[in-house]
Amino acid sequence: MTIDPAIAALVVACTALLFAAAAIHKLRDLRRFDEIFAAYGLLPLAARLRLSRAVPLLEAFVAVGLVLDVSRNAAACVAIVLLFAYAGAITVNLIRGRRELACGCGGPDDRRPIAPWMVWRNILFAIVLFPVMLPPGPRPLELTDMVTIGFGTATCALVYLCLDRLLGRTGRLSAELRMSQ
Repeated sequence: MTIDPAIAALVVACTALLFAAAAIHKLRDLRRFDEIFAAYGLLPLAARLRLSRAVPLLEAFVAVGLVLDVSRNAAACVAIVLLFAYAGAITVNLIRGRRELACGCGGPDDRRPIAPWMVWRNILFAIVLFPVMLPPGPRPLELTDMVTIGFGTATCALVYLCLDRLLGRTGRLSAELRMSQ
């Protein structure tokens, strides 16, 4: 089984962009990210400190590793593990009723509370990454593929930002409604 090289390149470009942005957001204010990470209450202090520093570095590795053939599979595996870990951490805290926690996905300035849609978003992204580990099909990439990949990446980024903003506002609105009751 193989994957069309243009589809693989599109998924890789979109995922690399997502993880690069996530790493940059976290690296801008590591102290704030550690506070957000600690608020999830899932790890003891020593492990939490090490892991909160490792997460942005792992995200940066994913962003760079995905675009290099030699490290693509390893980067995809790390990305999948991270996405499932994020989904799990959010799920645990939603079950605990701790919906006011900042998700930590929009950078240190984003105080967006966690929500169920974030769990599904991360699971969907992880599932989409699995085929990237398949060998690419034999057809060479052509100029039209490059244009498709470029515009496809831009389109996916814009759709992601729009949906993220829309769903984030929906989450804030429902949190405000719960607090006003």
